[in-house]
Amino acid sequence: MNLSTARSEKRAKEVGIRKTLGSLRSQLIGQLLSESVLTAVLAFLVAIGLVGLSLSYFNELSDKAMAIPWSNGWFWLLTLGFTLFTGLVSGSYPALYLSSFEPIKVLKGTFKVGRLASLPRKVLVVIQFTVSVTLIIGTIIVFRQIQYAKNRPVGYTREGLITVDINTPEIYGHYNALRDDLLATGVVEDMAESNSEPTGVSSNQIGFDWAGKDPGTTPLFGTIAVTHDYGKTVGWHIKSGRDFSRNFTTDSTGLILNESAVKLTGLPHPVGMTIKWNGKPRQVIGIVHDMLMESPYMPVQPSIFFIDYGWTQNIIVRIKATVPLKDALAKLAPVFLRHNPGSPFEYHFTDDEYAKKFSDEERIGNLAGIFAMLAILISCLGLFGLASFVAEQRTKEMGVRKVLGASMFNIWKLLSTEFVVLVIISCLIATPIAWYYLYKWLLTYQYHTDISWWIFGVASLGALVITVATVSYQAIKAALANPVKSLRTE
Repeated sequence: MNLSTARSEKRAKEVGIRKTLGSLRSQLIGQLLSESVLTAVLAFLVAIGLVGLSLSYFNELSDKAMAIPWSNGWFWLLTLGFTLFTGLVSGSYPALYLSSFEPIKVLKGTFKVGRLASLPRKVLVVIQFTVSVTLIIGTIIVFRQIQYAKNRPVGYTREGLITVDINTPEIYGHYNALRDDLLATGVVEDMAESNSEPTGVSSNQIGFDWAGKDPGTTPLFGTIAVTHDYGKTVGWHIKSGRDFSRNFTTDSTGLILNESAVKLTGLPHPVGMTIKWNGKPRQVIGIVHDMLMESPYMPVQPSIFFIDYGWTQNIIVRIKATVPLKDALAKLAPVFLRHNPGSPFEYHFTDDEYAKKFSDEERIGNLAGIFAMLAILISCLGLFGLASFVAEQRTKEMGVRKVLGASMFNIWKLLSTEFVVLVIISCLIATPIAWYYLYKWLLTYQYHTDISWWIFGVASLGALVITVATVSYQAIKAALANPVKSLRTE
């Protein structure tokens, strides 16, 4: 629509001649709409080809499994219907605008567009760049949110940790033998078992009671069964008290709380105090810093760690940092197959499992980035066409200015200023829109970044740079044009 109306004066004489020869306005509208629909159909054919080429990449990016339903009648009905709709809508304004030209004025050469003729084109440019700037701001904030969560302290050391699921009962009851054999390989720094992976809490329970607890509440805690070597294996950090130790037989009924659990209990100094679990007293022996085991965007769950060798479901192994992972895994596999012959050696890297927690947000960011680039490309096409039209409209003016001594910079500035103003208007519209929706999106995460003012500045500056780069070609071309050629007919 933008490009067609921008080039309307090129077809003014054609319209005038057709009207003089008896063409009705309805016939002109039909012709112009047919041209627009034909353009949309050709674009549809190109689009089908591009979709076929890029669909596998898009599926990988969006974690989908979409395919073109070639044999589906509804698919063709909807796509062809949408193509027709696009052609009619995009061609409607140019058709009505061109068909309204008066043949006498056009053929006498006195036809001039009105002062407001360029207004629809300018409005379209503002709308296009508003969308583009909004998407740019959104992309920046999405990736800032991801990076903010990635930089959050996790309370343990992920590097070098692998988890092996206990899938068969054969391995139960052989913890010490398995541990000795793993340490004997020379590639294992430590090993432990737990009922939860380091990146998740698989059990939540109530039934806890302590001195000063509100009797009307039933707080829920994550309950994590571990072996004695768990703390050294995952690398947690003791805040107060001590870790589980084989030197204390009473640790079989001991508890270690994370900081969030301490806050939930309201106990100022819980180490040494008794907490009842389903009526059985247990003593708190230590407090650890919060371990981020679940969503990096949510508060850490109040969790309680306790010793229980019979409730574990995962074997957690820390590989020595000096040993290549490939070599370490080659030595671990025979040990696990010997102790657990009924199950293949399947393992998960804690780093990889933790990275999966950001997959949804990364997909949003990547898709938003691609859509922003496409929106900018489309905006620049319209801007380029409009700049070309304006430069052609003012050819004689530029010639007169050059004859009177205007420099190339002055002419470039004169032509570029109008478009810079349009993009500034777009930025002013896009900023509150982007802030409103992104602020609401960030509120869905309890742990989120803030929206800094510089993000809007960077997005606006980027849009302005793109605008100047797009318009400069036509502006410099007009500035370098020989004024003799534009003025010789006067």
